[in-house]
Amino acid sequence: MNRLEGHISGIEVSGGMSLVTVRLTEQLSLRAIVIETPDTAPYLVHGRKIQLMFKETEVVIGTREDLPVSLQNSIKGLLQSVETGTLLSRLQIETEVGPISSVISSNSVERLGLRENSEVYAMVKLNEMMLSE
Repeated sequence: MNRLEGHISGIEVSGGMSLVTVRLTEQLSLRAIVIETPDTAPYLVHGRKIQLMFKETEVVIGTREDLPVSLQNSIKGLLQSVETGTLLSRLQIETEVGPISSVISSNSVERLGLRENSEVYAMVKLNEMMLSE
């Protein structure tokens, strides 16, 4: 499980759901959709310290920042290691906010030409992010 720490910098509510923006650095914020609101979850407070968590299998890897995809959460990093298996590969990425692990198909590793020290973008869908106090 990947874990990153930040502070809640925005909360948009619609019905019983909230779109929560978490600032990790001055230049980097990530977003999560949660099925809670500030009325039902006391931890949803602007400025509160929070952890973002997401599974390794939910991290999509890109080789360019400007890819036309709907994923809003993107973190630039340097590929530290690639453990290639028959079907799946585990990637370790060093980012300005800490290490991120990703599990993708070995075919994708080869197709993208991923090697140690490659610059990559780790991307995660809004609904795959979890928040923890």
